[in-house]
Amino acid sequence: MQSTTETIHHRICPLCEACCGLEITVRGEQVARIRGHDADVFSAGYICPKGVALKDLHEDPDRLRTPLIRRDGRLQPATWAEAWEEIARRLAPIQQAHGRDAVGLVIGNPAAHKIGLLSTIPRLAKALGTRNVFTAATLDQMPRHVASGLLFGHWMSVPVPDIARCELLIVLGANPVVSNGSMWTVPDFRGKARAMQARGGRLVVIDPRRTETAALADAHHFIRPGGDAFLLAGMVHTLFDEGLVRLGTVAAQVQGVDAIQAAVQGFSAEAVSARCGIPAGIIRALARELAASPRASIYARIGSCTQQYGTLATWLVDVLNALTGHLDTPGGAMFPKAAAFASNASGQPGIGRGVALGRHASRVSAAPEVMGELPIGCLMEEIETPGKGQIRALFTLATNPVLSAPNGARLAQALDGLDFMVSLDIYLNETTRHADVVLPAASPLEDMHYDMPFPQLSWRNHARYSPPVFARAPGQPAEWETVLQLAAIASGGDPQRSAADIDDEQFAQETQLRFGAAAPAVLAATAGLHGPDRLLDVALRSGPYGDQFGRQPEGLNLARVRASTSAGGIDLGPLQPRLPELLRTPSGKVELAPQLLLDDLQRAHTDLARTPAAMVVIGRRDVRSNNSWMHNLPLLAKGPMRCTALLHPDDAQRLGLRDGAMAHIFRDAAGGRRSITLQVECSADMMPGVVSVPHGWGHDLPGTQLRLASERPGANLNALLDEDLRDPLSGNAVLSGVPVEMLPAG
Repeated sequence: MQSTTETIHHRICPLCEACCGLEITVRGEQVARIRGHDADVFSAGYICPKGVALKDLHEDPDRLRTPLIRRDGRLQPATWAEAWEEIARRLAPIQQAHGRDAVGLVIGNPAAHKIGLLSTIPRLAKALGTRNVFTAATLDQMPRHVASGLLFGHWMSVPVPDIARCELLIVLGANPVVSNGSMWTVPDFRGKARAMQARGGRLVVIDPRRTETAALADAHHFIRPGGDAFLLAGMVHTLFDEGLVRLGTVAAQVQGVDAIQAAVQGFSAEAVSARCGIPAGIIRALARELAASPRASIYARIGSCTQQYGTLATWLVDVLNALTGHLDTPGGAMFPKAAAFASNASGQPGIGRGVALGRHASRVSAAPEVMGELPIGCLMEEIETPGKGQIRALFTLATNPVLSAPNGARLAQALDGLDFMVSLDIYLNETTRHADVVLPAASPLEDMHYDMPFPQLSWRNHARYSPPVFARAPGQPAEWETVLQLAAIASGGDPQRSAADIDDEQFAQETQLRFGAAAPAVLAATAGLHGPDRLLDVALRSGPYGDQFGRQPEGLNLARVRASTSAGGIDLGPLQPRLPELLRTPSGKVELAPQLLLDDLQRAHTDLARTPAAMVVIGRRDVRSNNSWMHNLPLLAKGPMRCTALLHPDDAQRLGLRDGAMAHIFRDAAGGRRSITLQVECSADMMPGVVSVPHGWGHDLPGTQLRLASERPGANLNALLDEDLRDPLSGNAVLSGVPVEMLPAG
């Protein structure tokens, strides 16, 4: 008889960047209900539908629970021992015959929410020794990392709006009401924005769609997709033209202002107006309001990153915040200080080596490396093109690029041409169906959790930990154990060696290298811990709030953070000024005018007079969706169809379309015409000449095991897009502002 006893568990939601605190009621071995944790020091009880849907994910009958090995052309259940032996048997000959670069590694967004993956993937990459590393960062966020690296000296030194004290927030190409921030961890943005408005502040949104965030705003302005860099350059020009530049408290820490003034001379508000679709008077008014507001910030995200001038636009956001005195000041754009894993909070403060781009390049297109990885749009050509370094084997971890990357049909065909493929995932999806070995990941409720990247992007400093809610099934390894086992095999080690032994050996070696003579004390202090828990304890102890292994008795360690779980974690206070301490640039200053970006500004200048296309496509976010992997959960899948083509009624009339009818969206590209078919949804919230299609759909491919998602598959926006259309500085895919045509279906 099943137990009716209820227990309460607290954990951080691992499904999006909001990182909300959850209160999970368990009855026996089942999740009874999930709600927001009112005492959580970071999210204060806020929750979105995705958090509640953790129950559906945990219980999903389609979620993989045993390894699969391809036998006689079909993926069939196997034991873990068989899976390890198969990987060792198939991988080693490829490495020996073709070299280390013959193996590729692809990592997806869910890995960012998994300390077990993030902490061990570097070990796998090192063991593989390949340059062919790809991640989802070049589908949505790499411009942000490049701008941060060049200006502040570290990829993760990302300024975020200090919304708790802000009086003017300008949001460009982002929808934080739905996303709860992106590269800005801010649960319940709606509540925080309303609090800002209640104290007299203003929210201004610039977007080709009147989004959920725009509906909340005091003002909304349509912008032509792809015009963000031109709008921002026009605002910068206005600051200089009208004598509004005020660096404020960071004046002594910023260099390059004169170079920027010279570089924007051709970008007056009048010159850029037609290119971005915003009247010159509004462009100047936005610049004046930003300059005049004592506590203000401009923030841009995915819409600005996923276009051909993504890095340029992201950089100009930082430039505007700096030139108006809103960088690193309360109420402006500030830098969080994470309790653990933040490289910009350790080492020598205020100066460093900066970042290097293009240390190597992709073999076929010569696309430069950024952050140790290549543009994911290069993956298929690296598989298809013969020669030294051709990818013949592939590891994919928590990723589905067949749906999330441009031209997935070509990528799917390329995957079928591999000699060997291994996937670690919770689903047999559009990508993992091509694998020869599929390794199942545990349910998120069976893992401990601590966010590694998101405290570095958070609206408030904090430290929170989540123990597992349920024990893993017998024989199911933790994700960190799986990745360490893969790394051992890639290094030619024993495929059946214990992951715990591998972890102990590697931790001892890394501790000796990092701590030297103090290594024995560190090993003693972390005795009894393993895997991510042990790494987290070291990171907390040695971090900016840590106990420094006993030298600061009141500081943080894993035991103290663990003990705070039911109380909602540890609040480390509001954001504080961090310049120059945070900087890791060679000059020890904010290098506001990198030559790479000044040069790209001239590329944009030659594009000022380009005639806009009659119709372009953009993406769309929905609170009940997250990329491609949440369409199989009943709670999120119910309700109206969300994969629709949203366009202005005037466009519908011009094109002979009507609300609720089906339409073809198509474009001519290399290799022929590409098209998708989906339902039309007319809305005056759309800018005329723009159609919006959500990202991550298209669940109608054979060989998957996503039964609910396949009932309403939707259409794959990325099937229309070109894999070789990229922002040249960051390698980020261009997913927004691409010209398309539309016709009634049939």
